[in-house]
Amino acid sequence: MILNGKFALVTGAAKRLGRSIALSLARSGADVIVHYNRSENEARETAEMIEQIGRRAELLCADLAQPEQIDAMFARLAALLADTPQQLGILVNNASVYHRTPLADLTADQWDREMNVNARGPALCMRYAAELMQPGAVIVNITDISAEDPRAGLPAYCASKAALLAVTKSAAKALAPGIRVNAVAPGAILWEDDISDQQKQLVLDQIPMKRTGRPEDIAAAVIFLCRNEYITAQTIRVDGGWCLR
Repeated sequence: MILNGKFALVTGAAKRLGRSIALSLARSGADVIVHYNRSENEARETAEMIEQIGRRAELLCADLAQPEQIDAMFARLAALLADTPQQLGILVNNASVYHRTPLADLTADQWDREMNVNARGPALCMRYAAELMQPGAVIVNITDISAEDPRAGLPAYCASKAALLAVTKSAAKALAPGIRVNAVAPGAILWEDDISDQQKQLVLDQIPMKRTGRPEDIAAAVIFLCRNEYITAQTIRVDGGWCLR
């Protein structure tokens, strides 16, 4: 795929991995629709960075846990596209929530929040995005290595990412041959704010490369999947070999 002149919608693009993905798409020639929920200031900063690169940036706000807000977001996107010759060529489902939910303390509300944002939201985004896409478009879902290698203490998160992985494969079959659907599964990329040095070292000891990855590593995998026109229904692990343990 030639990215130049395509519109790319990146969910959760205000900061962290989403910002890196959005900027990498812009550097590759795409105009970027920056989705955010509560991080408006950071989203505007991301949009400014995209414009400094020389690409167009648009902002869309929605809580992906609320289906009606997803509906409204794509209605706004359809109106935006109606005023331009450009197409929606790329969707990156990056927005996610992550909370420790030990099984002994797990509540229905915690379960629903993780599943709604991490699995149902991306599934609905894929549904509506596909209606705005032409053959040759691509969807990339950001999953997690825990989708296939679950960790204790995170049952809701792991289940939500496993569900997104299943939706990725299902959508790849449903939307072929016109739209490709793939996933990128990060390992240790950005530390949580409350993690201790000892906990960090325990993680690093399990990674053959003995270091964390960078947001740019995830963005590079997304760009690769956008450009390669014969890959669909696949997941690229970007984890420094962590899954080998």
